[in-house]
Amino acid sequence: MIEQIRRLVTDIPGPRSVQMAERKKSCVANGVATTLPVYVERAGGGVLVDVDGNHLIDLGSGIAVTTVGNSAPAVARRVHEQVDAFTHTCFMVTPYEGYVEVCEALAELTPGDHAKKSALFNSGAEAVENAVKIARVATGKDAVAVFDHAYHGRTNLTMAMTAKNMPYKNGFGPFAGEVYRAPMSYPLRDGLDGATAAARAIDVLDKQVGAANLACVVIEPIQGEGGFVAPAPGFLPALAQWCSANDVVFVADEIQTGFCRTGDWFACDHEGVVPDLVTTAKGIAGGLPLAAVTGRAELMDAVHAGGLGGTYGGNPIACAAALGAIEEMRSADLVGRAREVGELMRTRLEKIAAEHPVVAEVRGRGAMTAIELCEPGTTTPDPARAAAVSAHCHAQGVVTLTCGTWGNVFRFLPPLAISDTLLEEAFDVVAEAFAVTA
Repeated sequence: MIEQIRRLVTDIPGPRSVQMAERKKSCVANGVATTLPVYVERAGGGVLVDVDGNHLIDLGSGIAVTTVGNSAPAVARRVHEQVDAFTHTCFMVTPYEGYVEVCEALAELTPGDHAKKSALFNSGAEAVENAVKIARVATGKDAVAVFDHAYHGRTNLTMAMTAKNMPYKNGFGPFAGEVYRAPMSYPLRDGLDGATAAARAIDVLDKQVGAANLACVVIEPIQGEGGFVAPAPGFLPALAQWCSANDVVFVADEIQTGFCRTGDWFACDHEGVVPDLVTTAKGIAGGLPLAAVTGRAELMDAVHAGGLGGTYGGNPIACAAALGAIEEMRSADLVGRAREVGELMRTRLEKIAAEHPVVAEVRGRGAMTAIELCEPGTTTPDPARAAAVSAHCHAQGVVTLTCGTWGNVFRFLPPLAISDTLLEEAFDVVAEAFAVTA
């Protein structure tokens, strides 16, 4: 077990990490950038240990992936057992039980008590793209609706669905067609209640697309890369109801919000929203690449045999990791733990907000919490201050992530295996960062 402390024995990054960064320059494409160039050697709980022996506190979980903690016991045990048995056959050639077990678990855990089926893939972008394929076949319609500030991936179709140009889309076009964008509920910036914001979005879709042409509406219940934008209460239910009334498939992109992160198994559970299709990835498999589309059986079965799949989709090792991650989530009550972590973070962040008017809003749910930085008294984004605060945190051994359309939002996604003591220390550093950059 890695000692759960923050310990700096060199500058950040240290000399060995600097050497590794030079090696990276010689052989890794420049387009693959890094937030904090420390090279990790070990990780566990809430700590990352780099090649220089520094212990850093992890507030990012590899962007919401290691929710159960790095190398969580049940994940490691099941992965080792599977590696010893076999590593690959391709489920489309000779299937295996682990894939079926994961699909059974997804049918049980995702929102709604209707009959469900799943298909497994490798990444969140793959899951989103396949959800669109399923919706198009099932409805016989082509158009796809997404929202301002959305992030759905880096494939050609999902780039079209993603709102932010730089760095995700710039220069990579032309993009897939028949993708339309509606206004998101963003309470800090629009001041609208959920019902009014939903009516605005639906009006745009009716005018620009028409429900008769719309295969699906794809939405993150709480936006991720877009800035942890949590829509006003009532927004999601109103959209889901409109979709149901108009033969439009309602797709919840729960890739960042799913698997206990928000204090529910899935963020849609908070308002009792039952999507037609749910896309998952990130936290599903404790760090191994796995993704899924889960949905109403009649929708999932609309696709012809052979129309869904992929060589590595539902790889047996990744499936074993997912079953281990779900075991950890259940046995450790990580739904409850996410709420505890969220309360601690919100308390600390609201204190920082009270002392620093650059914090325009504290938002999010559970262990998916953020602060948006704006010029005091305005909603003018302040990405420079966000960069300065983040740089101080990094130098002091706390891994923080920024996000948002303007790069002015801090998102906090600690592993749920982190201790309260370590979390409090991390937010001591965050508070210090605001003080010294004022």
